[in-house]
Amino acid sequence: KNIGPETEKMLNRVGIYTVGDLENVGVVEAWKRVCAIEPRATVVGLYALQGALLNIHWNELPRDMKEDLRARFEAD
Repeated sequence: KNIGPETEKMLNRVGIYTVGDLENVGVVEAWKRVCAIEPRATVVGLYALQGALLNIHWNELPRDMKEDLRARFEAD
C-alpha cells in the first residue's frame, strides 16, 4: 500500500529494497535520500512511506504525525 512502481524504483536507487531496509533507515532518512536524487519528489512521498509501514493510506495519517514527519524532514 502507498508504494507504487516509481517510488519503489527511487527507493531502490538509494539502496532500499525491502520493508526491513526502510524500517532500519527510517522513513525520514529514506525520503531525504530520495529527494537528493529526485527533484520532483514531494513531502507526500514521505507520508506515503509512513503509511506503507502502518499499512494505511497516507491520507489516513493523523495530522500530528504528518506535522512531526515534516518537521523531522525539514530539520538539518
